[in-house]
Amino acid sequence: MNDRSFAHEQLRERDREMIPTVLLRAMLFLVLACLVIVGFARLTDRPLEATRPTDVPVVAERNLILFADMSGAVRVLDTTGTVVADLAPEQGGFISGVGRAVARERGKIGAPADAPIRLVQYADGHLSLFDDQTGWSMQIAGFGADNKAAFAALMED
Repeated sequence: MNDRSFAHEQLRERDREMIPTVLLRAMLFLVLACLVIVGFARLTDRPLEATRPTDVPVVAERNLILFADMSGAVRVLDTTGTVVADLAPEQGGFISGVGRAVARERGKIGAPADAPIRLVQYADGHLSLFDDQTGWSMQIAGFGADNKAAFAALMED
């Protein structure tokens, strides 16, 4: 056997060992198991268990106008024009990000930038934002306790 065929055989052996057959079979099993579970759930019409119930009553609602800056600063007003919060870039990060997201959605359809958004608090403690201009909405709980607390503070003022 010459050096060239020996090196070629070594490369072929190395390629077989890079992804062991056992690992490939395990990955195939996981994919098939996922497909079986999802297929079973769809065929039996299992309810969505990781979603919030839709029949939770609203306990408070507040209309807010967000003026967000790219620096992270944000000014929050109520519908009477009263300043609810005037947050510096270090304080307004998440609220400012939401304000910019709403402004972007409104810009897509030409909706007024200074229209209010609705902050809704439910009996189970969840908070949601709704933009009636665009149909955009957001469940705040999915963004962490600190961000939920930032919007909860806007509900209290």
